[in-house]
Amino acid sequence: METTLRLPHSDFEISRIIFGCWAIVGGFNWGPQDERDSIEALKAAYDSGISTFDTAEAYGGGQSENLLAKALKGERHRIVIASKVGPQDFAYADLIQACERGLKNLQTDYIDLYQLHWPNPAIPLDETLGALQVLKDQGKIRAYGVSNFGVKSLTTCAESAGAISSNQMAYNLLFRAIEYEILPKCIESDIPVLCYSPIMQGLLTGKFSDWEQVPDDRARTRHFSSKRPQSRHQEEGCEGLTFETIAAIRRLSTDNGMDMGSLSLAWLLRQPGVGGVIVGGRNAEQARRNTLAYEVSNNRGLFEELSGLTEELKEKLGSNADLWQTDSRVI
Repeated sequence: METTLRLPHSDFEISRIIFGCWAIVGGFNWGPQDERDSIEALKAAYDSGISTFDTAEAYGGGQSENLLAKALKGERHRIVIASKVGPQDFAYADLIQACERGLKNLQTDYIDLYQLHWPNPAIPLDETLGALQVLKDQGKIRAYGVSNFGVKSLTTCAESAGAISSNQMAYNLLFRAIEYEILPKCIESDIPVLCYSPIMQGLLTGKFSDWEQVPDDRARTRHFSSKRPQSRHQEEGCEGLTFETIAAIRRLSTDNGMDMGSLSLAWLLRQPGVGGVIVGGRNAEQARRNTLAYEVSNNRGLFEELSGLTEELKEKLGSNADLWQTDSRVI
């Protein structure tokens, strides 16, 4: 398996397994986090061959960016930093200022991949893309991408001649909504997909044996009933089907002597149009374990069987690529 990818419209490669830097700040639905564990996780990821780190100003109000700078400052020219700007800062002047904050938080003079975190239809995309191109021309960013952009927004990017290097989307064995329209559009446009939530917040590692074990702060997705306290959708969910599917994946993994999480990541990495997977780790052991996905052999029949096992769940959840809301923000 190829372990690196040259991003379009760039002069650099990313590691196909990307370390996601949200959970290392703790809080939200992650729980308490020791900074020493976070620093060790970042260093272990780098030592294991992961060169690319995905963060955002929104993660802990800049704390994630601060931790990344603290842990790997001495390796700056050997790592790729991907960060994101929130939709509230998509106006030209606001985006320029947001980038300056990011540079300060990261203690660097350039960001390798700067991404638009969610679409914002209230601000003309031409204006936002123009600001990104100015930052690239100035050398403050080396490439720019998007996140949670659907077919309409990607089409606007193309019409604006935006040099989009990637699209970050929720994609995993339990959530395949992008396969309907967005992934084909990305393939057609040569925009690699960087997959977030690739192990579905632990569900694809076998962490929970039934849906009742999943805490409310992890049961916010459309897989679960809208009656769950932190839900933001209006759907009945598909808890039974979700855990029947997880059980089937677990059996297949066990029968083949494979780690369930590693197999799930390996399946993703072999899907057409997928550039990389963004997977976190809250300690050194978790960070090191992520790279085991590279060691999974290329068993085409096994991967096809995984696709078959998850087809019913894919059809149930449909083409809405918003993992959390019925009224989709992915446009």
